[in-house]
Amino acid sequence: MSIGFYSSHAAPATRLPRRLASDRPKRLKLVLGWLALSLALVAGRAAAQDARPPVLVAQAHGEINPAMAGYIDRAITQAEAEGAQLLVIALDTPGGLDQSMRDITQRILAARVPVAVYVYPPGARSASAGVYITYSAHIAAMAPSTNIGSAHPVLAGGGGDQQLTPEMNAKITNDAAAWIRSLAEQRGRNGEWAEQAVRESVNLTASEAVEQHVVDLVANDVNDLLNKIDGRTVHLPGRDVRLATAGAPTQPIDMSPVERLMLAIGDPSVAYLLLSLGGLALIYELGNPGAILPGVVGGIAVILALYALGTLPINMAGVGLILFALLLFLADLLLGGNGILTVGGIFSFLIGSLLLTTSPEGQAWAQVPVQLAVGTSITMALLFGLLVGAAIRAHRRRPVNGVEAMLGQVGVARTPIANEGTVFIGGELWSASTPDGQPIPEGMRVRVLAVNGLHLSVQPA
Repeated sequence: MSIGFYSSHAAPATRLPRRLASDRPKRLKLVLGWLALSLALVAGRAAAQDARPPVLVAQAHGEINPAMAGYIDRAITQAEAEGAQLLVIALDTPGGLDQSMRDITQRILAARVPVAVYVYPPGARSASAGVYITYSAHIAAMAPSTNIGSAHPVLAGGGGDQQLTPEMNAKITNDAAAWIRSLAEQRGRNGEWAEQAVRESVNLTASEAVEQHVVDLVANDVNDLLNKIDGRTVHLPGRDVRLATAGAPTQPIDMSPVERLMLAIGDPSVAYLLLSLGGLALIYELGNPGAILPGVVGGIAVILALYALGTLPINMAGVGLILFALLLFLADLLLGGNGILTVGGIFSFLIGSLLLTTSPEGQAWAQVPVQLAVGTSITMALLFGLLVGAAIRAHRRRPVNGVEAMLGQVGVARTPIANEGTVFIGGELWSASTPDGQPIPEGMRVRVLAVNGLHLSVQPA
């Protein structure tokens, strides 16, 4: 039976591999079909992700001035034109001008694309005007180790609140507080803290800002930000937009060369150097007419410097003293003075420079560094001291040609001289006489007292 048992199962055992062998091509086709379908689905999903509108990223690093306002306006306009699903403004600013800040916040409020203001990179800050810009954004975020606050308004032109009456100071502060409260209400953020930032210049770290509903979240970098805000709904004028930013492609918006130039000259140190060097170039041109290039370069530099300094909260009396110093330097060179005007110019330049090293409270970014002001003043003093000294020496130096060059020269009498005679001076023979008729013997050394045409008046040397 055991043999019969094994023999009865032997036939099926030998037929099973044949069926499997006949089904193998079908199963292989089925596996390959599923694999192709999976690859198609993955490719389709990747293509769908690549087809998503991009996220544009602008870098707003520096003072809030007209150049920065123009750059952010261009970035928003580009994001709208390209149909971007989000514009990220990476912000790092010490503050800036009120009008430029209002231009930026109004442009963000009217934007037809969502705008996220991201205080970035770590170590950055959103101070003064930056607080308003952050509050105006649809999404506000901060990187670790950043801070936000100190939004008290300060009057430009040096002196700060001390220039204002208490009533005027209260009007300006109340206006700024009302503006930031309105931004907080529109974006659903902490209006009480915002008003404290304006009235008391308080500050928060990134984690504290999230806890107090000043900003929405903390993100390590732009990609982390996009992952964390994925799926959020943003309210735009007339419509709501649901963000799909996780893994979305990003596209940077760089400043144009002109925007970089205008932002650079807005730095108080750069503007101060432009004013000083441009003034030097203009003085050289006016002292040496016809050079042309120094005059052109100097004129452009001074105009750019005055434009930049006029937009900064600095003491304009300092600018006036520097310009007056340059005028004194030029006058001493042209008039051939004895150096008194140059000394006055040095003191005027130094005092004006020191005035530019001060700024209203909370506006330290608008100060010219003391080291730069003192170093530039010393350089100007040495330079114009040498120039004026050389000019004074040139005016006192004996003439080397012409009638004046003959006065005081010493020669030899070639004939006896009384009312008439001949002398040899400077390699030439001259007719000569003595003023009092005193005779001078031949061969005696004589000195020229006066020149009358080709006739000399001499006396014994």
